[in-house]
Amino acid sequence: MNVFVAGATGVLGRRLVAELADRGHDVVGLTRDESGDRRVRAAGGVPRRGDVLDRESLRSAAEGADTVVHAATAIPTAGKPTDDDWERNDRVRREGARNLTAVASEAGADRFVQQSVVWVVRRPDGSAFDETADPNPDRTTRSALDAERIAREAADDAEFETAVLRCGFFYAHDSAHVRSFGERLLAGRMPIVGRGLLGRGDAELSFLHADDAARAFAEATVGAESGLYHVADGTPVTTADFLRALADRLGAPDPRRMPGWLAKRLAGEATVDLLTSPMPTDAERFRRDFDWRPRYPSYREGLDAVVERWREEGVLRETGDGYEWRAEAVESAETADVAEAAET
Repeated sequence: MNVFVAGATGVLGRRLVAELADRGHDVVGLTRDESGDRRVRAAGGVPRRGDVLDRESLRSAAEGADTVVHAATAIPTAGKPTDDDWERNDRVRREGARNLTAVASEAGADRFVQQSVVWVVRRPDGSAFDETADPNPDRTTRSALDAERIAREAADDAEFETAVLRCGFFYAHDSAHVRSFGERLLAGRMPIVGRGLLGRGDAELSFLHADDAARAFAEATVGAESGLYHVADGTPVTTADFLRALADRLGAPDPRRMPGWLAKRLAGEATVDLLTSPMPTDAERFRRDFDWRPRYPSYREGLDAVVERWREEGVLRETGDGYEWRAEAVESAETADVAEAAET
């Protein structure tokens, strides 16, 4: 099968390219520079330059594709993202979906796979939900919901089937957010942000290791089922327990609590809302239709793998009291990812 992946150099995309290539598929990954070219080649794919915001550049890149995957995002990684930061992500989601569905139709693709997030439908009362829940977007997720709609409507007008995968909160050793968590926990600067006057109200979130996300997207890419799916590890956990578990594995101080109303001044409203608004869900429908099971069934096994990878890369240096974060090793570790993929 010929697969075209937009977002091929991201945390999800580069894993997806490698997963599909390992299964014997011909994978083209969209890139923007030489660094992206190297990542895609190392993962076993063929790089083609283009931009999801430039439809003309996508036409030649997606030529001959049987399946097109929209895994591109521009989610801000700054400590306190601005509205301009989120606007870039909105454009990648909305315009990217319009452009990619258009070129998928032109290329005669049979299938289109769209990435989204489960918290577009989280309930105001914090209760569990599934794919049948009514949308409940906020400023940061409205464009994700729009991209879902664009992908579904395009399928009605074209010859391809669409699968929309709403994923839980991604984590992995190379996730910018999780690396920030690790570094700040070791420095004693990563608080547990909670609801209420004193910040003691915890939110249960649904997580998904990026390796399992890539396997799920690979199944959706080559599978026959279509529709809307939630993909999470099935073990929702509070932000507090997730951070404490990571701190424990690092030998870091137990993180202190901070009320959300105060944290918003430091990290911004969007980040605080994400960490303090419950989003418990599961992947039962996806498991059933695609016979998928997560390799990391909970955050416990996933965080073990994250910390082990940091140790192997030298991002963590063992001390008498635990670990020391080596910021200078992060960039070299990313380079090592590319080299390792090239050898496998």
